[in-house]
Parts: sequence; C-alpha cells; structure tokens
Amino acid sequence: MSLSSVRAWFAEHAPDIEVLVTDTSSATVTDAANTHKVEPAQIAKTICVRAGERILLIVTSGASRLDNKKFKNVFGTRPRMLGAEEVLALTGHPVGGVCPFGLATPLPVYCDISMKQFDVVVPAAGAGNAAVKISTPRMAELTKAQWVEVC
Repeated sequence: MSLSSVRAWFAEHAPDIEVLVTDTSSATVTDAANTHKVEPAQIAKTICVRAGERILLIVTSGASRLDNKKFKNVFGTRPRMLGAEEVLALTGHPVGGVCPFGLATPLPVYCDISMKQFDVVVPAAGAGNAAVKISTPRMAELTKAQWVEVC
C-alpha cells in the first residue's frame, strides 16, 4: 500500500515526477546512493521522531545526523526516535521507505538545511526499493516543509 499511496500522491501533486522502482535495495543511505549513482549526502533521509507530545518528520542529508542540542533549540526538547511499527502505523511507510509523501497520517515536515547544498535530492518513495529524484526546493514546497537547522 505504501508505494501505491506515494504514486497516488505524486499523480495528484506533481505528475511530472516519476517514482523510480529498482531491482536493488535503496533502504539504507549507502544502498540508495549506489542504486541511484549519487553521493550519500544527496540521499534525503526521512526520520520520524517525537518531540515532546508532537510527532514530526525530519528530512536530512544522508550524510547528516541529528544534533540533540540543535534539535532542542528548535523544538524545545530532545528528539525521541520512534520504533519501526509506530513509524509504519503513522506514515504508512516501512523503515527504509519512509518519505514525506503519501502519508497515512498528516505530519509536519521539517527539512534540515544540510540538503540546501544540493539542487536535486533522492528521497525514498514508500518502499525499500523506490525513490524519486526531485529538486530540493520543490520537495520542501510540495510537502509544505519548514527549513530548520537540527543536524
């Protein structure tokens, strides 16, 4: 269902963007970079976290890590990672395919400034072997993301 929800989302919001399904895994940053022939930093990884009572998605460069101090400066609390089952239940996407598109539950999306160094990024698309190539500003615009510095 997850891949189909992402395809339906793009059909409605950005029909010019193709969802790329490959025979090889893109479930990790390294796998995705190898599969799509880009640097690991160009992979846009989506992390589902709890910030106090809020659950949100953070999209970062594949080479970046959340910085607890920076995260707390922005959200007022430290991030708590959600378990795989909770991520699947909230997003509709399995770990390795989590993305800010075609979500089962509307969640706020935040893009870390680490991605601004790239004109095009490669986020997952709802499955461990699916992704899209999308301009960084367009991804933020389509997902109504706010830019933050949390890495």
